[in-house]
Amino acid sequence: MSVRDISSAEMPVWHHRTAAGRLGLYAGWLGLVALFVWCWGLMTERTMWVFVWDAPTAAADLMNRAWPPRWSYMERLWGPLWDTINIATLGTLLGIAIAVPLAFLAASNTTPSRTLLRPAALFCIVASRSINALIWALLLVSILGPGLLAGILAIGFRSVGFIGKLLYEAIEETDARQVEAVAATGASQAQILNYGIVPQVLPTFWGISVFRWDINIRESAILGLVGAGGIGAQLQASLNVLAWPQVTLIILVILATVLVSEWVSARVRHALI
Repeated sequence: MSVRDISSAEMPVWHHRTAAGRLGLYAGWLGLVALFVWCWGLMTERTMWVFVWDAPTAAADLMNRAWPPRWSYMERLWGPLWDTINIATLGTLLGIAIAVPLAFLAASNTTPSRTLLRPAALFCIVASRSINALIWALLLVSILGPGLLAGILAIGFRSVGFIGKLLYEAIEETDARQVEAVAATGASQAQILNYGIVPQVLPTFWGISVFRWDINIRESAILGLVGAGGIGAQLQASLNVLAWPQVTLIILVILATVLVSEWVSARVRHALI
């Protein structure tokens, strides 16, 4: 046997994982499959499969009753549609007004107190993000009664978490060298904030605000389902009387509104950023 054969025989063969590692990987996949099967059985325990198998026929029957849309109903949708846009716009402005101070309090490089104010601001941001706009609307309708005010406040409170989180992260990612350069001139804390930090986060702020307005257009369209006004109220009324051609028209109007808001949002972000 040659020296080359001996060296080849003694050279260990490299494997991506050890035998124990491969066994653990297979056991992990088996556990995930078992967990999926258990969860599926739990979720479908009370499912009436006769309705599931009949779903295509029921869906086809519903589509036949819902088409064509009742175009004459459009004259009653202009007002609620305008209310929906106002809910989204005013709610976004309210969210911005609350989120901006919270973001500066939550950012580690701008907060005046890391032990008290920063945790409190972070808690407000997390609490806002944890509650869906529909739940906010349910709570506010029960407190204030049905109407546009509940919808505006629901959108505003929901927007605080989204805007505040992204904005305070942008504040923390600002270039410290620019802040130090402004501070080296003897500027006060307010001047450092105004000339060292705000110019850096301003493009991000505009982008976040416009993007959130676009999201709020979609969310405000369904707040009427719980009495918070807007076109969702017309949708709920049509569903209650099984007026499917009207439901189809309302869904098409919501879809068109979302597409237009998406286009406007993209154009505005392109112009501002």
